Amino acid sequence: MNSNTKIAIVTGGASGLGLATATTFVNNGIKTIIIGRDEKKLQDAATKLGSLCVYKVCDLSNLSLIPGLVNGIVNDFGVPDILVNNAGINMKKPFVEVSDQDFQSIIQTNLTSVFVLSREVVKQMTTVGSGSIVNISSMASQYGIPYVIAYTATKSAIEGMTRAMATELSPQGIRVNCVAPGFIATDMSAKALDNDPARKQKVLSRTPMGKLGNPEDVAEAVLYLASDAAKYVTGVVLPIDGGNSVGF
Repeated sequence: MNSNTKIAIVTGGASGLGLATATTFVNNGIKTIIIGRDEKKLQDAATKLGSLCVYKVCDLSNLSLIPGLVNGIVNDFGVPDILVNNAGINMKKPFVEVSDQDFQSIIQTNLTSVFVLSREVVKQMTTVGSGSIVNISSMASQYGIPYVIAYTATKSAIEGMTRAMATELSPQGIRVNCVAPGFIATDMSAKALDNDPARKQKVLSRTPMGKLGNPEDVAEAVLYLASDAAKYVTGVVLPIDGGNSVGF
């Protein structure tokens, strides 16, 4: 690996948007470390992506593991240039049926672990005076979607955190941006929409382009924000949504 090769961490990198992002990174010569809970899926993804992709198994909701994870990555590969906070879980339940435990578990995975991982990576990035963090939000933070109260809370917080981080960290050479995917054709969304034709019709009818996006559409935006092409871009939330967030 030559010393100019950029190093990226992608959480939830074995499937969906994370895998699409890791694939796009590798295709652009970026050494990519994918992180997730399922070793088999991680192994399959890393094998498919070749020598520029390696994986680390870690349940990020176990916050105490994160500092060791980051130290291990730095020891093995050096200070990461890019962090993509993609890992997240969702739960569809009526508001009054969401238990304290349900709410906390989604906050822990989607929000607290993003904060802790970002903090530990930023400690490293500040030693070299550069870095790019890309957070992943959702249409749930752009407008109200029923039955996903905890998920919505986390994604709204991610967007606020993006702006706060960008303001504080940009003077230290670290850019922080966010991508807000609309309705993208992944296994997760297919499960949600194919069993609910009315919901699918509603999604398509308020998306001006009239179709779902591809995971690659999101990955290309993440690549742009992570790359030097976006060197004067920080603190933005970029919807990749076929016009969904402005659609009527």
